Amino acid sequence: MGTAGEAQGAGEKRVTWAELYFDLVFVFAITQVSGLLHHQHDPTGLVRALVVFVPVYWCWVGTTVQANIRDVDNPRDRLGILLVGLAGLFMALAIPGAYGRRGLLLGAAYWLARVVLLLLLVRIPGVWCGPYGVGVLVSGPLLLVGGLLPDGPRPALWAVAACCDLAAPLVFRRRLAQVAYHPAHMPERFGLFLLLALGESIVGIGAPAAAARLDAAELASVAAAFTISAGLWWQYFVFAADAMRHAVEVTDSRRDVVRRIFQYGHLALAAGVIAVAVGFAETVAGPRQALGGGSVALLYGGCALYLLTFGYTRWMMFRQVSTTRITAAVVVLGLLPAVVRLPALAVLGTLAGLLVVLNAVEHARVVRAAAAAPRTAPAAGPAGAPDAVPAEGPAGAAAAGSDAAAAGAPDGRAASVE
Repeated sequence: MGTAGEAQGAGEKRVTWAELYFDLVFVFAITQVSGLLHHQHDPTGLVRALVVFVPVYWCWVGTTVQANIRDVDNPRDRLGILLVGLAGLFMALAIPGAYGRRGLLLGAAYWLARVVLLLLLVRIPGVWCGPYGVGVLVSGPLLLVGGLLPDGPRPALWAVAACCDLAAPLVFRRRLAQVAYHPAHMPERFGLFLLLALGESIVGIGAPAAAARLDAAELASVAAAFTISAGLWWQYFVFAADAMRHAVEVTDSRRDVVRRIFQYGHLALAAGVIAVAVGFAETVAGPRQALGGGSVALLYGGCALYLLTFGYTRWMMFRQVSTTRITAAVVVLGLLPAVVRLPALAVLGTLAGLLVVLNAVEHARVVRAAAAAPRTAPAAGPAGAPDAVPAEGPAGAAAAGSDAAAAGAPDGRAASVE
């Protein structure tokens, strides 16, 4: 379990059925976070929602890392994963009243999850001096004590706990260098978590629409919202997922890719999608109504955060600038003040159109990169290529585009991200 050779020799690690069942709990948890943000989406509400989302997300991350570095397809670890799932369910149930009577339940459930995860890994030397120890000794108790405090100091203490969890992989970076991560399992798991968040966007579209009259305008708003959701999916699973897997497979510093791209980057990606999902819930059923600033900020701000995060991940993986996505994010933010007074259908249609154009441009760039690759060095792609090749088109073009898009260093490989 403790060496890279063992991890590589074990073959490609796959997600287990226990992990997939465990994810169902977090479908509900994400819905609860969305509901909290739906009821209060001013700046204070955004902070409150993020403060409770971080422990939910970090509970999922801790279980994913534990399943990555160990063989969990056995009765002991299955039961441990299910017990963490029960704690996650308690957390999800506490979220609507997290700043009221259920704050103690949220803190106690999170601490329980962290204790179980530590016990599952207790035989690994030094596990106390790392993120799992921080969860049991620092952030868990802070969340528990925060649940006993009144609403005023509670969010502040919980924010400190969230920062402690997020900082732990960075603080213990050298110790984590000894961890042997399975490269195939990690991208698959975090991709699945993003799918959970994107599923919430479908709920945000369907739930209000199901109770509406469903006239032509409402159906058009459903189509526009779905186009936005599909456009976000396309950005990740067609253009970025393969590059992330490539980066974690070839890097000289796997721990840094796991920390920067997956643990931190996917927190921002999921937060952006959740914001968009809440924006859908407030716009789809009223296509003719002008939106308030809060609803537009959720839609456009969440989309911009999502796109800007790809700029961060591309730079961390390959030291290249994702010009198309950063430009698109700037355009989205620039349009925000102009669309506040427009009907919801126009707001949705404008954003959907932008994402369609962005995906079309990136597809064209990948095709050009694939066509140019045989005439140049096989792995030296253009600096402006998207994050990864899409899984479409002729096999030869896909292979060439993969080389062009994944290359991030002069020697033709995705070098260490140190």
